[in-house]
Amino acid sequence: MSADRNTHPPAVVRPDVDEDPTAAPHARVDGHPPGRVDGHVPAALDGRADTGAQTRVLAELVHVRTGRLLRPDADPDELPRRIRALQRELTRFLMTYQFGIDEVLTKVNILREEFEQTHDHSPIEHVRSRLKSMDSLVQKVLRTGCEPTLPAIRERIRDVAGVRITTSFVSDAYWVVRMLSRQPDVDVVEVKDYIAHPKPNGYRSLHVIVRVPVFLSDRTEHVYVELQVRTIAMDFWASIEHQLYYKYDREVPPHLLGELEDAARVAADLDQRMGRLRDELRDLARP
Repeated sequence: MSADRNTHPPAVVRPDVDEDPTAAPHARVDGHPPGRVDGHVPAALDGRADTGAQTRVLAELVHVRTGRLLRPDADPDELPRRIRALQRELTRFLMTYQFGIDEVLTKVNILREEFEQTHDHSPIEHVRSRLKSMDSLVQKVLRTGCEPTLPAIRERIRDVAGVRITTSFVSDAYWVVRMLSRQPDVDVVEVKDYIAHPKPNGYRSLHVIVRVPVFLSDRTEHVYVELQVRTIAMDFWASIEHQLYYKYDREVPPHLLGELEDAARVAADLDQRMGRLRDELRDLARP
């Protein structure tokens, strides 16, 4: 894939629910977040929704710090105070990622609107985004062995914020990534090209980790955002695959896995055919 910044060779990883930007509950469609009206932040992010999931995440994050607070002679009010303080810190942490999503969505929507107004078609069909849920975040901390501190999570877990861009054609997927990577404030950190190198189960998509600046009132934060760019056919296949892995708790029956692999080949063939048809139409349109 053409890119103007440093990239890494594609890596093959097993299908992971965490890689699905629609898997978390705080999803946005075409840049419009549910539950966020007139600039207000959803309750799940502003600390008002003190759910059991949040409490478990906070407990994991403060585990390293709380050993001395759990002694028999410890002040019983100290631990709740520490947890409340860390909850406020975690709220600011997640909001920064939400702002990172907003920055990327602004860039994507500008490209989309430019092409809709000045060209015969837009390469961008749909845009969705998600902020990783509390439960999903702590599960990944535990699964990856990441140190349960916010600085370590900020550096090691780079898919807290996710944006998915759906295109009509394979060439459009590469074009979108190329246009975004050329912008001076977008730093491409990592690229996994699962279109050129599909996963063993047939999964195809471009995964790109970018880092964008978020300008706050008192400082500038650089935030990692994961981009997934894929065609409509790839997105349809990935949606069904995700539903099956969720329904069967990742233990999908072999006959369904075979159907998925066959469907992946059909989807790849459809992308190639549609690309050829578009090329022929373009040739006919030339004088």
